[in-house]
Amino acid sequence: MAEEKTTEDIALIEKLNRGHMVESEEEMTPGYKKALIVILTVQGDTELMSAPSYYLAAKDAPNINSRIAVSAIIQDELGHANIAYRLLEDIGVDKRQLVYGREPNKFKNPYGFDQPLENWAEMVVANGFFDRAGITLLSDIHDHTSYGPWKRALVKVGKEELLHLRHGETWMKRLSRAGGAAKEGLQRAVDWMFPMTIEWFGLPDDLKKHNDQLEYKLKGFTNDELRQIWMKKVVPLCEGIGIKVPAHHNKESDRYDLEYDFPLQYDPDSKKWLFDEHITWEQVFDRWRGRGPYNELFVEMIQGNKNSPFAGINWLS
Repeated sequence: MAEEKTTEDIALIEKLNRGHMVESEEEMTPGYKKALIVILTVQGDTELMSAPSYYLAAKDAPNINSRIAVSAIIQDELGHANIAYRLLEDIGVDKRQLVYGREPNKFKNPYGFDQPLENWAEMVVANGFFDRAGITLLSDIHDHTSYGPWKRALVKVGKEELLHLRHGETWMKRLSRAGGAAKEGLQRAVDWMFPMTIEWFGLPDDLKKHNDQLEYKLKGFTNDELRQIWMKKVVPLCEGIGIKVPAHHNKESDRYDLEYDFPLQYDPDSKKWLFDEHITWEQVFDRWRGRGPYNELFVEMIQGNKNSPFAGINWLS
């Protein structure tokens, strides 16, 4: 059950519904602040954990220019993480504790960034799918958020994420045109990363019990609406380059329908979705809480484990 709103919460929500923007911690109710901390932490952790994932995949870059491009993307993602953590710091959250003080399973990044990206096809599909998901979510926040400092910070983030997305989509088209092994590798990457991103947007609307982020105007669209916005771009992209995805446009409803029961069981060892094993969302949450196969390694890389290729780097400088 959702927490009952206090008189102060109700008064703030009424102001937000009239277009009021929150500019400081002093204006927040405890409920508003709690909801803001949750959504900002997810953004910061997602941006941060993309860095080691992309770093490993960059080793398979086809040429030096491509490796430089991914290095620039990694730099952008770390900058975006720092923006989210600095916003949290402004409302009393210990930024250093967030990055260096948490155990790996306490990070709030999507499950997709707990998986290894093992080749160039997976790297560019991550840009085309995961960064598209990021743009979908952050564009909604930029357009609808009631927290002024975050809205202004997302102007820079959005422009840079768009470049990451274009990098991915351009390379997806290039690999498809190459045909043969290149296109087959692209299809294999899409096969596991499409359902992974569908799951990324979270619980279906009819099962969702907590709507604080919508009530406090921290975002404007529901989970299912965001999923539809993402599919509206991704499904035609894949169909246009001859790559199969388990979804199609329904002309009668003007929506995109999945061609499988959602959610599904996932085998992280083989990176395959078991389409004949429909599971409950509680089982999905158990998998998320257990984290994915590279969760510990990626957090060690960020936190400066002596054996990490990132050892000695201060991510907060």
